[in-house]
Amino acid sequence: MKPSSRSLLLLALALLGSVAALAAPADEVALVQLRAAARVRDPQHQQYLGAARAGERLVAVGERGAIALSDDGGRSFRQAASVPVQATLTAVQFVDAKTGFAVGHWGVILGTQDAGETWTLRHSDTAHDRPLFSVYFQDPLHGWAVGLWGLMLGTQDAGKTWQTLTPTQAAPGAADRNLYAIFGDGAGSLFVTSERGVVLRSSGAGQHWDSVRTGYSGSLWSGLVLRGGVLLVAGLRGSVYRSTDAGLTWKAAQVATHSSITSMLQLSDGSVVASALDGVELRSTDLGQSFESHQRADRSTLNSVLQTGAGQLLWLGSRELSLKLIP
Repeated sequence: MKPSSRSLLLLALALLGSVAALAAPADEVALVQLRAAARVRDPQHQQYLGAARAGERLVAVGERGAIALSDDGGRSFRQAASVPVQATLTAVQFVDAKTGFAVGHWGVILGTQDAGETWTLRHSDTAHDRPLFSVYFQDPLHGWAVGLWGLMLGTQDAGKTWQTLTPTQAAPGAADRNLYAIFGDGAGSLFVTSERGVVLRSSGAGQHWDSVRTGYSGSLWSGLVLRGGVLLVAGLRGSVYRSTDAGLTWKAAQVATHSSITSMLQLSDGSVVASALDGVELRSTDLGQSFESHQRADRSTLNSVLQTGAGQLLWLGSRELSLKLIP
């Protein structure tokens, strides 16, 4: 599914999955994208696409290399001290309170050892702008990143080096399929959401994969393993599918919206919240079997959601970072 319009860019970065058609030569564009991120006056009012906790610190990543940090539970944000790229960043994960990784356009992978204050470039591809949409570390050494047109990278040395992988050998037809979110169950099994309702599944730490159809025909942008092992995947038109057998079979959940879902999160009380387009917030209190929805008055795109640890949720919108008490 190859995009054709630059107008899709920011929406694509919200896990719609696209790349803009650019008039400038690819190498020239890449050089600009791989320059240090510019300083901004108001870090809170940028577009952020992914967020994670580094201990008690909140770290959000987004357009033009923006990385914002909060040490007061999300009440205020400041810009990271050093970010080596202007490429838009789509996702971030922390292995521990200090060590984290962010991914984005031009195959960019950044690493930090100081809870997000400073970042170094670990991987990029200046020949092609194939965005990475998601990153997941199973343990401090082994990690994966996935993105456009079947792109998967892997590391076995704590992110120092990355290799291109071919996870589609056991999943025919997936080579040209966008891979949106990679996640794991903490016990060695990995899952990747993709287009046409397909979930890639590996029980061998990424060595071998198979392709499972959920019964849905659209793109799945987000995935989550709940405590206890239930799997959830979600995407276009408010679609959520649920598996109780490690991803072998899937059943549709009842969802009270047709807004496309961009991310999901299980809270400390066991409930599940999800962000969606059109300013829709979703919540499930039955382990993902059904979701209620609430639409914000401004109807702005919600790209992701993160629990702050202080009884609040941090919502990553198309124009700002905002806090809301957990209902």
